[in-house]
Amino acid sequence: MQKAEREQELDLERKHEEDLQRLRGFRLLDDDFMSKVFEDKECTEFLLQIILNRNDLKVQSVHGQHDIKNLQGRSVRLDILAVDIIGRVHNIEIQRSDKGAGVKRARYNSSILDANITEAGDKYEDLNESYVIFITENDVLKAGLPIYHVDRIVRETGELFNDESHIIYVNSQIKNETALGKLMYDFSCTDAKDMNYKILADRVRYFKEDAKGVETMCKSMEEMRNEASRSKAIQIARRMLDSGKLTYEEIAEFSDLTIEEVKTLDEKQPA
Repeated sequence: MQKAEREQELDLERKHEEDLQRLRGFRLLDDDFMSKVFEDKECTEFLLQIILNRNDLKVQSVHGQHDIKNLQGRSVRLDILAVDIIGRVHNIEIQRSDKGAGVKRARYNSSILDANITEAGDKYEDLNESYVIFITENDVLKAGLPIYHVDRIVRETGELFNDESHIIYVNSQIKNETALGKLMYDFSCTDAKDMNYKILADRVRYFKEDAKGVETMCKSMEEMRNEASRSKAIQIARRMLDSGKLTYEEIAEFSDLTIEEVKTLDEKQPA
């Protein structure tokens, strides 16, 4: 028993050291780290002011790694969801993969926002203005521009449709002396001392150098590990259920889920 406990202790120490190593290499371009940094309302406000070029923008609330449901009830996780004081809704996504920032993904996120910021009986005219903002590691739209604003237009007249639904792509490849270029430089830094903007550097420093901040990030990484492990277990259990060859008890044993959890996953189970 003592040997098993010691091995478990060593495994925890190893994982903790790996987490510290990963933490040192994190940038704001890493979505999990970015989500923690921008849970701070002032940081998100600063970010949106630069991207939207609006000094008057004030954030009322912000949520990192926010779960939101589509019309079928399936949960979708947004990196950042922020609402400003006049009700405009902002979804900020970090995408290091071009595939994750495709035009259909932008359309989907926009529709998810619309479906979740209205209540039964609301008038369509009262639908809040919304922004889906992708900060991408590569130039996804490939025109060499630092930022792309996507709005619907009336094709025949060239005039804006003015439905107040906006999609923005920010190209982090361009790091120049503009406010946006300096911001994108900061998104690529691993060390707070190299960053341009103090408000962001202080927040990054907290999570990388302050004992309490480091503990928070390590706990967050542990939770992500557990969530990934559970997600994998659910996938395995679903494949076993689809095979139709194993009992609930056997699937629970192989997947490390409870029998009740396996039963819940079985969509073919009689009501």
